[in-house]
Amino acid sequence: MSLDTAATKPHERLAEALAEDMAAVNDMIRARMASEHAPRIPQVTAHLVEAGGKRLRPMLTLAAARMCGYDGPYHVHLAATVEFIHTATLLHDDVVDESSQRRGRPTANLLWDNTSSVLVGDYLFARSFQLMVETGSMRVLDILANASATIAEGEVLQLTAAADLATTEEIYFKVVRGKTAALFSAAMEVGGVIAAADEAVVKALFDYGDALGISFQIVDDLLDYGGTAAIGKNLGDDFRERKLTLPVIRAIAAGDADERAFWDRTIAKGRQVEGDLAQAMAILKRHGSMGSTRDTAIAWADKAKAALAVVPDHALKAMLSDLSDYVVARIT
Repeated sequence: MSLDTAATKPHERLAEALAEDMAAVNDMIRARMASEHAPRIPQVTAHLVEAGGKRLRPMLTLAAARMCGYDGPYHVHLAATVEFIHTATLLHDDVVDESSQRRGRPTANLLWDNTSSVLVGDYLFARSFQLMVETGSMRVLDILANASATIAEGEVLQLTAAADLATTEEIYFKVVRGKTAALFSAAMEVGGVIAAADEAVVKALFDYGDALGISFQIVDDLLDYGGTAAIGKNLGDDFRERKLTLPVIRAIAAGDADERAFWDRTIAKGRQVEGDLAQAMAILKRHGSMGSTRDTAIAWADKAKAALAVVPDHALKAMLSDLSDYVVARIT
């Protein structure tokens, strides 16, 4: 069941509850992605920002601040910051992965070029730091600066681990914490910090974002071997890009010599022929790798819900709890 066909959509309820704040975030994003001297910057940025993404990460920041009773203006700055960081990483990722599709549309690097994507991504990172500084909070700056560094570190680690059949689950989770969970957790944490919430609550918000981000990425990796074009990526993209994701890591660990030779040819050496994706999916099914990975994703979603226990009761809290279930509903 995909996010777009599920019977209940917590992210839509979240968007409705935060509509006024999100309108302010969108206005700020449009204003700050403008450039007087380089019109390509808003062109490239708008292509991705206006592509119909659910804006989940900025909504997490807004929800965290509101749950903690914040009534100032800077949660909007922080939500826009989070979206700019996310958009910058997507622009860079599509260049690194040589992707041609993002959210069902041609990527910016395909429509323009790699140079434009990289430089506009750099511009958005710079804009994000300007927004952070405007909050006047050194702690917020520290959290989001660290998250930005962790994201880059995770991407580099994934690059070095790609095509290496010795990649372990420990390395996989380091990659996931870097490239995905770091921004989820930071988005939640800064919402609590700007609201001057109790430290136990701030820690709980971080833990929720961390667990949700890990679950989110595991599900995304599962969908690569059993999803549809509706999720904005082609079936088997990770396989073609020779990425060692959790179901593959588990299948390699459980495989025999013939299967090891298959993974060595297709992933380590990159010599793929027609029918290899189907064979890879058959191997994953044979060893129960998809099922065990699904169970792991659900366990992380449960951790996210449990982390909310110490957060003050609020209507948004229930929506975030439902969101944890919703993330894994795509694979159940």
